[in-house]
Amino acid sequence: MTISLSRGTELTAEQAEARERIYAMPLEELNPGDPDHYPSGNMHFIFERLRAEDPVHFTPDEHSGDLEHYWSLTKWEDIQAADTNHELFSAEGIVTLNRPLTADEAAAPFNDGTMTPEEKEAIRARGTRSLLSMDPPDHETHRGAVSEGVSPANLAAMEPIIRERAGEILDSLPIGVEFDFVDKVSVELTAMTLATLFDYPQEKRRQLTRWSNIQTSEPGPGMPAETMEEKNAARREFFVAMSDIIERRRAEPPRMDFLSLMANSPHSQNYTETELVGDCGVLLVGGNDTTRNTISGSIYLLDRNPEENAKLRANPKLIPSMVSETIRWQTPLTHMARRTTRDVEIKGKVIPKGDRVAMWYLSGNRDEDKIQNADAYIIDRKNPRQHLSFGFGIHRCLGNKLAELQLKVIWEEMLVRFPEINVIGEPDRSHSNFVRGYEEMTVVIPRRN
Repeated sequence: MTISLSRGTELTAEQAEARERIYAMPLEELNPGDPDHYPSGNMHFIFERLRAEDPVHFTPDEHSGDLEHYWSLTKWEDIQAADTNHELFSAEGIVTLNRPLTADEAAAPFNDGTMTPEEKEAIRARGTRSLLSMDPPDHETHRGAVSEGVSPANLAAMEPIIRERAGEILDSLPIGVEFDFVDKVSVELTAMTLATLFDYPQEKRRQLTRWSNIQTSEPGPGMPAETMEEKNAARREFFVAMSDIIERRRAEPPRMDFLSLMANSPHSQNYTETELVGDCGVLLVGGNDTTRNTISGSIYLLDRNPEENAKLRANPKLIPSMVSETIRWQTPLTHMARRTTRDVEIKGKVIPKGDRVAMWYLSGNRDEDKIQNADAYIIDRKNPRQHLSFGFGIHRCLGNKLAELQLKVIWEEMLVRFPEINVIGEPDRSHSNFVRGYEEMTVVIPRRN
C-alpha cells in the first residue's frame, strides 16, 4: 500500500491515528501549510477534510505558525478558476506561502557589505520579482525572454543528449548492491540537464542543485543550509554567479541557453537586480525539483503498486501515461500563492482584498469530484494529463514538456536495462510545504536484462 492514501484504502495504524487526530481538531486550527505534515503524508488527511467540509479555508495568524494568515483553495474548480484569473488573484510579489523575509534576508543576495538599513528595507518592501511573481505586462516580457530555451525545436535537439546521459548514468549503477537512487539517478540527470539549460560547466552542475535545494528550504539541522547565515551566503553566491555569466553572455553571440536568452533580450538591460535573481531562481528551481522528484516518485510508486509496474513492463507504450499519472500523484510543487486585488466571494466565503491565497495543487489532484478514484495510482487512466501539477493560465509551468521528456527518456532506458528496481524501506522525504520531494531513497537492482 502506498503511503498517504486515504478514502477507501486500508490505513496503517499510524496513519489511522493521524487521520483521527486531524478530524478531531477544530477547523480553524488546521494549517495545511505546516511543513511538519509533509514527510509523513498527513497533509492528505487535512486536504481530504477541507475538500469535504471547508473547501475555502482560512488559517488565522494564531494557527499559521510563522506563515501569517492565509486562505486555502482545495477543490479543483476553485484552484483552476483562481489560477486563470490574474486580475482577481495577483501574482505580483508572491509565489509561495513562505514566511515574510526580514530586510537583512531580502537584501542578502545583493548586499556586498556596504548596503544601508534604508536600502535593505527598500528591497524588502519591493519584494523579489520574477516571471512567476509578476502580472501582465511584465510577466509576458520576462517569460518571453527565455521561453525559446524550451521550444519544441530546442527540446528535439536536447533529446539525444538527455538519452545519452541517461544511458551513461544507468550503466554506471551497481547491481545487487543497495544505493541512493535520488543521488545517483534523479539528481544527476536533472543536474546535467539544468547545466545544459544554463550552459553552466557540467563539472560544477551540483552547485546548481545545491543552490536550488537551499532556495526552497528553511535553514535548520540536517537541512541544505543549517543556518540563515549559510542560506544568505548561498543566495549571494548564486546571484553573483548568475550576474557575472549574464554580463559575459551580453558580449557573446546569442545562444539558446536560458542565460544567453535573458542576456540578449532587448528588455533585460532594464531588469532590476531583484528581477534578475528572481528569474534565474525560478528557472533554477523549475528545472530541478519537478523532474527530479517525479523520477524518484515513479520508482517508489511502481515498487509499491506491483500491478501497475507489471502493466508498464508488459507494455512500454504506457510510459507517457505513467509519467503523467506520476506527475499528478506526486504533485512535485504542492501549491502556488496569490493575493486578491479586491474582495472575492467563493462558495459563500469572502476573501478580503490583499489577503494571500494558496492554490493547493496537491489537494486538487486528489479531488474525487474531478478525478475518479483519485487517491489510487493508475498508470493507464483515460485522461492521464488531467492534473493541476503544471498550473493553469499565464503562469503554467514553462518547462512542462522538458520535464515530461526527461521522464520519458529515463524510463525508456531503464526498461531496456533493468527487469526490476526494488525500493528498500521508506524514503526520506523533504520537510517542505512547497517542494514535495525525496531526499534519499535506497534501492537495489538485482540484475540487468
